[in-house]
Amino acid sequence: MIDAWKSQLRKGAAELAVLAVLDKGDAFGVAILDTIESGDGVGVSEGALYPLLKRLETGGRIQSYWSEPDGAAAPRKYYRLTGEGQDALRAMRDAWTSFRQRMDEIVGASHDA
Repeated sequence: MIDAWKSQLRKGAAELAVLAVLDKGDAFGVAILDTIESGDGVGVSEGALYPLLKRLETGGRIQSYWSEPDGAAAPRKYYRLTGEGQDALRAMRDAWTSFRQRMDEIVGASHDA
């Protein structure tokens, strides 16, 4: 039961996590995944990341472009936030903060974390 619940939490947070990573700068898919999955991770698989990136691009929240960085064997597809993506990220951060604070009140978690 707990694994299914945790899976739903991760799915719900994946879009916010991707937008937040791209807010720090342009990145290619594997780098986004590595950032999200460092430490305990959000639980986004490579198989779930690319459809999410496509959906965000189709929705106008991100743009992609090809670049061949120094030392790279082949060009990589990079992603960047659009103005619409930055607006969405701001709104999602606000909603996340309110949600987290309210859940902390309900479940009795410490506000020090």
